[in-house]
Amino acid sequence: MSSFVDRAQIHVKAGDGGAGCVSFRREAHVDKGGPDGGDGGNGGDVWLRASNDVTSLFVFRDFPHRSGKNGAHGAGKKKHGMTGKGIFVEVPVGTVVKDLNGDVVVDLDKEGALWLAAKGGQGGRGNTRFLSNFKRAPGFAEQGEVGEEFWFNLELKLAADVAIIGFPNVGKSTLISVLSAAKPKIGDYPFTTLVPNLGVVRVGGGQDFSEFIVADIPGLIEGASEGKGLGHEFLRHVERARVLLVLLDSSTTSPVSPEAQLDILIRELGAYMEDLLSRPRLIVASKVDSADPDTVAVLVGQKLVSMSVSSTTGEGIKELAAELEQLVRAAKLEVVAPTEDIVIHRPESRSFRVDKDPDGVYRVVGRAVERIVSLSNITSPEAIDYIQFRLKKLGVDKALRRSGVRDGDEVRIADFSFDYRDNT
Repeated sequence: MSSFVDRAQIHVKAGDGGAGCVSFRREAHVDKGGPDGGDGGNGGDVWLRASNDVTSLFVFRDFPHRSGKNGAHGAGKKKHGMTGKGIFVEVPVGTVVKDLNGDVVVDLDKEGALWLAAKGGQGGRGNTRFLSNFKRAPGFAEQGEVGEEFWFNLELKLAADVAIIGFPNVGKSTLISVLSAAKPKIGDYPFTTLVPNLGVVRVGGGQDFSEFIVADIPGLIEGASEGKGLGHEFLRHVERARVLLVLLDSSTTSPVSPEAQLDILIRELGAYMEDLLSRPRLIVASKVDSADPDTVAVLVGQKLVSMSVSSTTGEGIKELAAELEQLVRAAKLEVVAPTEDIVIHRPESRSFRVDKDPDGVYRVVGRAVERIVSLSNITSPEAIDYIQFRLKKLGVDKALRRSGVRDGDEVRIADFSFDYRDNT
């Protein structure tokens, strides 16, 4: 079974924050020592990083879970908990991350591109943080925040310089094997290639050489743009190619004429993605060693093909490699490469919303408000006073009134529940 996988799921779970500590100084000859509880450590983040060292999503097929470490709890004597270790998960360059609804979240199409997939929970503050002129001995601290947790769909779109396109059994795998060091499976029957093959082609020698990546895209058939066969699975890998190499079977045994092959392939490419028709492309007649010389001469004379090659005899292979190198070089000059790695952060939302459940309970949702009620001793009067003060300062009271809440209605924030009273 092939180890190439271009679709997978990943489950990311960032580490939870450590709890803050409730502690007071207890030393000889120190009367009524003040609070000295330390903060909990933040949970570890989970990042996705695009890397050319990874070529497949195979590793996620059976092991999709990736987790950051939890932060340590705070301790007395103002000892803060250690931050949980985050992780960097390497994915192939060209990986598209989608949510479970199919919407694109991020496209990691550059080497080194980073994306914060799950943010670690913030560590809870120790009771030292709540010391004020009004609270000389705060008896509460914050619990650690729960780290983010998500399922994502991963989809790989190969980032090759040249995509070889053609009907099944047209000779794509054989061509890439002689152009590069790739060793694809080759057979004399349709759909030998069920997954894309990548090869590196080197043109020139010594220190004066250049390299480009060639992808052997599995054979297309009429209706591929509508998903016939495995059309969408195959065509997806053409999207990032700089140059298209359209290979036509010119042998006498081909069931479809080269002219008809070209017409179908161009039509399917345009139907799938119109932009593909504006890409630089090279049209080549293959298998000329078993073709009628007059047929090949007509194809070249009518300029339906730019050249003809034979992977078996090696005819035209060097010329083809040189022509592709020129097209790739020109295509690269048109693209201005970024000077820095792309880093995409998930901004932390400080907003909240008020929902009304079917049972009439008003629920306030948002990480900022949920953090306010995450205290270690939520039953103490000073903790309740702190919660009311912070919620009012954040604007929760006004939002509840706008939502139609009345005295006596139940309001829930995370696991905290209370009856609303309008104190304005």
